[in-house]
Amino acid sequence: MMPAELPAHPTKPRDRKGRAKVIPRDAQAIFLPYQSAWIKDESRLKLMEKGRQIGLSWSTAYACVERTAAQGARHDQWVSSRDDLQARLFVEDCKLWAGIMGMAAKDLGELLIDDGARSSAYVVEFASGKRIHSMSSNPDAQAGKRGSRVLDEFALHPDPRKLWSIAYPGITWGGNLEVISTHRGSHNFFNGLVREVREGGNPKGISLHRVTLQDALDQGFLYKLQSMLPADDERQAMDEAQYFDFIRAGCADEESFQQEYCCAPADDDVAFLEYDLIAACEYPQTIDWRTRENGPLFCGIDIGRKQDLTVLWVLEKLGDTYYTRHVEALRGMRKSDQEAILWPWIERSRRTCIDATGLGIGWVDDAQDAWGHYRVEGVTFTGPVKESMAYPVRGAMEDRKLRIPYDQRIRADLRSVTKVVSSAGNIRFAAERTPDGHADHFWALALALHADSAPSGPPSVASRPRRTDLRLQLEGY
Repeated sequence: MMPAELPAHPTKPRDRKGRAKVIPRDAQAIFLPYQSAWIKDESRLKLMEKGRQIGLSWSTAYACVERTAAQGARHDQWVSSRDDLQARLFVEDCKLWAGIMGMAAKDLGELLIDDGARSSAYVVEFASGKRIHSMSSNPDAQAGKRGSRVLDEFALHPDPRKLWSIAYPGITWGGNLEVISTHRGSHNFFNGLVREVREGGNPKGISLHRVTLQDALDQGFLYKLQSMLPADDERQAMDEAQYFDFIRAGCADEESFQQEYCCAPADDDVAFLEYDLIAACEYPQTIDWRTRENGPLFCGIDIGRKQDLTVLWVLEKLGDTYYTRHVEALRGMRKSDQEAILWPWIERSRRTCIDATGLGIGWVDDAQDAWGHYRVEGVTFTGPVKESMAYPVRGAMEDRKLRIPYDQRIRADLRSVTKVVSSAGNIRFAAERTPDGHADHFWALALALHADSAPSGPPSVASRPRRTDLRLQLEGY
């Protein structure tokens, strides 16, 4: 069954609710042209660089069902997603398509597929006897499996090169290998594959597709989206240009927008921290990373008031690894109101480092009056000090001894730091000031890591005064 034979879209042109100007040539077709082109491409190796949320994973689920459910189908499908949640969602899309197409599909639930790697997959079986296995990002789970491969959000996997290396041999005896992803930095293996096709003569013979947000809008994406949205959704009042600007304004920064929606990989040669480096340290989205164990806490506080944020970053040290347990950004708040949030964390922590540059001096004085000079250290940000604090952040990431939240704005903040070498050979660290701060999260993290280093002075054993606000308790601590 090809896309043209699917049931017509339930929303006809005269029933549409939105203000989209671009109407697909076949307004009742399920798939837009770029989706149909991807589905119909039967190349052995094919790659899609795409903007976010334009329906490519959904289209791929249809193609997987069509191939696997067909009478005489020869191959199972092995789908690798970014995480467990995405793996489950892909199976749900497959079940949806099976129902629409009238294909008998049996949901086998979550099955163990590799005892050694302790890997499991969500499995759907068809009357053909073939199955779709949807699993999260463990590359080792691909080893020894025969059949077609779908590597979804490929660049976001912890190690895309390893995933390709293990998945590719699986199609030796037949099947296809499909790679679908947005970009994540210019040094990522995904971008290397794209550049190899465009600039290196395409030695692997990859069929390359590219769909940006603008490409999707030009082919009727907003029309399809508005047909599915509630009538009172604010996006119903937008045309394509307004929707484009709406998405752009909602991104963490321009670099994020260009990468996530315009297929323009961020330049890893400029940023101090590469995307792959950051992503390798991020918690999976499904993990409650705020749950503390029994390790000591270390706090970093970057002070701001008007232009910049005050950011608190709390790390728990377990063995030789630092686990983020709390991150909080405060904007436009009185000092006393900020203290009511920050002071209890200082109380619970072994040591705290506070930005003592500018107005931070007063914060440090007050905190040291309460806890002493050993428990609280003030750090004045000079060029050499910034350099000495920035490299331990990168070192902890390179050694995989740091865990941070999966958060677009935190990622953009960490990416905003650049290393600049002057003509005299001096190094300085700079960051563009944005409405979301001035690399405040990066420096709060650096301060938290620095808090576990040797104190700048001898330990202070003087008793500290107790204040009423210091008795504020944190739930679960």
